[in-house]
Order: sequence, then structure tokens, then C-alpha cells
Amino acid sequence: MNIKQHWLTDITHVLSPNFNERPDENAFSLMVIHCISLPPNEFGGRYIDDLFCNRLNPDAHSYFQTIYTLEVSAHLLIRRDGECVQFVPFNKRAWHAGISSFQDRENCNDFSIGIEMEGGETIAYTEAQYEKLNAVLETLQKTYPHLTHIVGHSDIAPERKTDPGESFDWSKISAFGA
Repeated sequence: MNIKQHWLTDITHVLSPNFNERPDENAFSLMVIHCISLPPNEFGGRYIDDLFCNRLNPDAHSYFQTIYTLEVSAHLLIRRDGECVQFVPFNKRAWHAGISSFQDRENCNDFSIGIEMEGGETIAYTEAQYEKLNAVLETLQKTYPHLTHIVGHSDIAPERKTDPGESFDWSKISAFGA
């Protein structure tokens, strides 16, 4: 796995329209781990891709009526089988963190890379996901040595978010001294 022009090689690319310029395209130092499943606690399918690309059909599931107008994205999604999909190049600001702060810096989207793990906060993640996540983190760390911190969404938005949840095993992360 390598990075070429801020895209991981040898994975699926699906360009999301939900991104913009970073204040400084080289000043990202934080990795944020999230979890997502659509519908909640159901896995598989392409609903996450559809959400990140503003094409989620609100009639496909009753839950989608509440979220289909959101404009959100992440840099990466790691599916249950370990497949990795990139939606936003790393030098651009994906819209994953929302109202957030880390080490007294507001707006974490400005200086972070967002990785969504397909899962639920109380459902164990798969070994394939941890393997892919570690490969991604190693590649990111080699390519962007200024990327030095890794946290959960709950760490940067504790009043709003609880993901990646109690089921995420931080001891399985080999990069960043986690």
C-alpha cells in the first residue's frame, strides 16, 4: 500500500463532493477513528457510499429519512471484510468531525484525517478491519510524518459522540504508540 497524490493506491476510490480546502493542506496531525453502519447495526451494501456522495435514498429505509440531507464524508471507510474505500484525498478537509476540539484546537476537520470503521459501538470489529487499519496507519505515518496523534470521535466531541465505542479494541492498533 502506498500513497500517490494524496490517494491510497490499490484500494477503491469514490470521490465525495463533501470536502473543501484545508487552511494549510500540509498541516494535519490527527487521525480520528469513527464508526458507521447504515441502517444502524446492519452491515454490507453501499448505503455509506451513498450518504458520503449525497445520493442516499430516503425511501430505502425509515432511518434514512432523518439523515439523507446531511453533507458528510470521511477520508476512508474500512468495511467489515477489510475492504478500504477512499472518498477524499488526504490533503483536503473531509467533513467528519463536526464541532470538535483537540489539544485546545477547534475544528478538527482542519487538521485531521477521518477513518470510518463499518461497525457499531457495541459490536466487535473484525480482525480484517484491524489488519487493514494498521496497514493504513503505517502507510500514513510513513508518508506524513507530521501525523502523530490518533483518537476516537468521542475524544474530540465528548458531549456529542461516543464512537468508535466500547467495542473498539485500541490495543490492536500498532501505530502511533496506541
